Order: sequence, then structure tokens, then C-alpha cells
Amino acid sequence: MTRRFIFVFARDDRAAGAAEFALVLPLALALLFGIIDVGRYAWQLNEYEKATQMGVRFAVVTDPVTSELSDDTITYVGDTSCGDALRPGDRICAAAFPTITCTTGGCSRGTLDNTAFANVVARIQQFQPRVAPSQVAIEYSGSGIGFAGDPNKPEVAPVVTIRINNATYNPITLSLFGGTVGMPDFSYSLTLEDAEGAVSG
Repeated sequence: MTRRFIFVFARDDRAAGAAEFALVLPLALALLFGIIDVGRYAWQLNEYEKATQMGVRFAVVTDPVTSELSDDTITYVGDTSCGDALRPGDRICAAAFPTITCTTGGCSRGTLDNTAFANVVARIQQFQPRVAPSQVAIEYSGSGIGFAGDPNKPEVAPVVTIRINNATYNPITLSLFGGTVGMPDFSYSLTLEDAEGAVSG
């Protein structure tokens, strides 16, 4: 009797479909959420890139965040970084304007304008709200554009670079474990324009 029961039980395939479904379901869900995660990751990459671009567009037409560019008393007349002392009207070489990096902690040269920095960050956050002020760095580097003694301050028009660092992505597939995926750092550069005001057109 027992042997017959085992034989009948072994040949019973009424629940085979449910068992197969239970085996395949986790893999199918992992694949589905993986595809969704790849799409969300690409979307967030695009958001961060656009936020960086719009941040630098804002930064080049509004008040500089360092006093090295907003102080009207600074002049390059007599500067010898380019060789001979610059005279009024001489082109200012890139070497005359060493790179300045500004973060929430201050600027490597000059004084940080907290309001101007906050305005740039607010513009970035319009396109990517996850960006914290501590992730943003604004860099000014010599471009070779500008004339010593130019009455339209600042005399130089440096290359402005916005960097967003330490961005992370929270995938659905790792949400149960609190896992995150690091994203690349983002940067975008433009040459300084009028550098005046707090609103971009």
C-alpha cells in the first residue's frame, strides 16, 4: 500500500505549473526590476548632466562667487605673469589667473559670496533636487580672454566649470538592503559672460 501511494504521489503533476512558476518568478522579477533600474539610472544621469549645464549657464551670467572677480579694485595692469609687465589694453594671458575653486567651505582665493553660491545651487536643484550644496564646486580658471585695465570689470573672462561630486543612485533591486550605486562626477564649462546680477535670462 505504501509503495503504491509513493508511486501515485510521484506521478501526480497537478501542481507542477505552480512549482515551476514559483521557481521562475524571482528570476523574472529580478530581470524586470533590473530593466527598470537601468532606465532610471540613465534618466538620472541625464538629469545630473542637465543640472550641471544649467548651473554653469547661470553662473556665467550672474554674480561671481569669488571676490577675485567681483572686486572692482583688482587690476592686471603691471602683472608680470605673462612675461613683461602688462600695460593698459594688453591681453591677459591664462597664466595670470590661477585656478580658483569655491565650495560651501570657501574659495581657494578670495572670499566666498554665499548668496551667489546659493543662487547657483538653487538653479542646479531646479533640474536635480537631490544635489546638496556640499556636492557642488565652482571653478574659475584662466582662459586668456581679457584686457588689462578694462573699465568693464572684471578684466578677465575665466572659464567657469561647475562640478557635481559624490552623486549616488538608489536602485530598486537593492532597496531592501539599503544599497546605493555611485555615479560618475559631472562637470560642464563655459566662459564667463557679464557676471552681474542674480537672474539669468
